[in-house]
Amino acid sequence: MQKLKLITIICLLLVVHSKTSFSQSKEERLTQSLKAVFEKDSLPGISVILTNTKKVVYEQNFGFANVEENIKYTSHSIQNIGSVSKTFIAIALMKAIELGYFNLETDINTILPFKVINPNDPAGVITIRQLTNHTSGIIDNPAIFPNVYHFNTSIAPYDTAAYKILQDLGYQQKISDTSLASFMHDYLAQKGQHYHKENFGTGASGTTSSYSNIASALAAYLIELKSGLSYADFTKKYILKPLKMNQSGWQFDRHNLKNYARPYYSPTAVFPYYDFITYPEGGLRTNTADLSKYIMAMLRAYHGDQSLLKKASVDSMFRPQFSKIHPPKGISLVNRNKGIFWNLYTNGTIGHDGDDPGVSSFLFFNPKTGLGGIFLCNKYLADKTAIINLLVQYTNEK
Repeated sequence: MQKLKLITIICLLLVVHSKTSFSQSKEERLTQSLKAVFEKDSLPGISVILTNTKKVVYEQNFGFANVEENIKYTSHSIQNIGSVSKTFIAIALMKAIELGYFNLETDINTILPFKVINPNDPAGVITIRQLTNHTSGIIDNPAIFPNVYHFNTSIAPYDTAAYKILQDLGYQQKISDTSLASFMHDYLAQKGQHYHKENFGTGASGTTSSYSNIASALAAYLIELKSGLSYADFTKKYILKPLKMNQSGWQFDRHNLKNYARPYYSPTAVFPYYDFITYPEGGLRTNTADLSKYIMAMLRAYHGDQSLLKKASVDSMFRPQFSKIHPPKGISLVNRNKGIFWNLYTNGTIGHDGDDPGVSSFLFFNPKTGLGGIFLCNKYLADKTAIINLLVQYTNEK
């Protein structure tokens, strides 16, 4: 009998050891694969964090936030995150709805201090929902939109050849530094100085999908109008502060340069730091440490926690917007549907990616496995698929 007990104990120990070894080898394989991508794509720096609903379960950082000054990229390195910022507009909109400011079917012209009329659909009504799923008919005019970016060439040294590439792509700062409110009027009102027929798509509102940064920022402006707060202050009050995302915000702090990741064109060519007028759609400055708190909050919210939003709001935010039978023109539902700004991927994850000069990012979570993740990189990646697939695969294995 004693011998049988001893054999049983040994077997149990072997099972535990086997599981531990598997867990370690799984993380090691992920790290090795990420390092291979990091080296292949010649990235300056990258940070990856994976979480469950309560804590960080994996963290890895490679390279440099500042190559010239030999400053390592860490989970506390701050940079803007591109269009991942739009998921914060989603949270803010749902909170605004809870506060009674409007609903998703509200006509934007009942809120704005000017009228928005699509010259290609003059009788059409544009709703807040259409802003969130990119079917409003408001599009990014390529002759105008790049000029909302303002590059500060006096803060830190930069590569003039890399900056010239951006200028040749249309980033020429032809729009003076102005407020979100002023730009929205100038771009969308018929007497605005940047108004043009090319600011609008040809289809009726709700019928055609066209990804629009300006329409996304307009949704944030509606929150400003109804709340009496700037969008930055609204999100600080209802999202950043409750989640203790204390290193996150919308303004660039030139007195905190040592904590910022520099935006790179290549590992040896750096862009100037920049801001942009339509900041809600892509300008949150944060890091993976703070975003890990955000991912945990989204996982908990999906499963019923009401600390940020009521359950009905969360359900609405993550409900598919498009019918598979009759989707709008210009969108394929093979790989994803749309929620309120969030992407609902057919692999079971929910998230959003982001790109800007010297920026690539991806944030997601898997409701089924209760895991999620984020990566930030201080260089634009034309193809993020390799990194995304590695992270999604890891979180699919609960």
